[in-house]
Amino acid sequence: MLQNPTSWGRPWTDNKMDAYGGDFTRRQQLGVPVRRGQEEHDAFAEDVQRTQQPIVTGTSVIGLKYKDGVMLAADNLASYGSLARFKDIQRLHPIGTHTVIGAAGDMSDFQYMQHELEKLMINESNLDDGHTLGPTQIYSWLSTVLYARRSKFDPLWNSYVLGGVDATTGEPFLGYVDLLGTTYSSPTIGTGYASMIAQPLLRKAVEGRETSLTEEEATEIVRTCMRVLFYRDARSLNKFQIAKVTKEGVVISPSMSVETEWSFAEGIRGYGAQTQ
Repeated sequence: MLQNPTSWGRPWTDNKMDAYGGDFTRRQQLGVPVRRGQEEHDAFAEDVQRTQQPIVTGTSVIGLKYKDGVMLAADNLASYGSLARFKDIQRLHPIGTHTVIGAAGDMSDFQYMQHELEKLMINESNLDDGHTLGPTQIYSWLSTVLYARRSKFDPLWNSYVLGGVDATTGEPFLGYVDLLGTTYSSPTIGTGYASMIAQPLLRKAVEGRETSLTEEEATEIVRTCMRVLFYRDARSLNKFQIAKVTKEGVVISPSMSVETEWSFAEGIRGYGAQTQ
């Protein structure tokens, strides 16, 4: 198999020059030897580049504690800059049996983290020592990985909300970690725009009621927050999923939407039918 990516899918000719400045078809595909001093310039040998900013991104993730466990929500939109490009992306990912993670930020970095988490859980299962990783252990691992990448000046451009329930004690856990390795735990959490718009609503509705809030009440609070975010956040979508984590396990709902009301826009100067 040809190991150099620039040779994949190229025709087998002896005069094909690589667009990046190297005659890779002659050297790699035809096996023509290259004498010392006659090597072509290879742009891929230059300094390694780091991601300067995220490209395809997801917006807010919200989370809250309630009587039976933890609830998270995130919409299904991944934006390419300001373009609402991908509208069926699941940004809530189950980890093991009692943990779920929600990601905001760069979706390719989130996919990388999904693979790393899967490897973590497989390695833990292979040990077969009777122990499983709970939400607090996974959260500690996640924060360590993100801080290590930040320390290498190659961060993963994400903010994560991790929620779960200890399978043994039934104790709920909800934590936040971002690309700098910043961590905190709270009864309510919001990333991105939700930290400014939805967080006040969550605190007013949830804090002090974590042990008495029912699942139906928590769901209604989440739906209200997602409606407000759709009104106010230009990078959001009225199509979202809700993840519930209880002692019985993780349940991620199908995509859903909320009813919205836009008739008030007719009264906004510069938007409606006013002429002055």
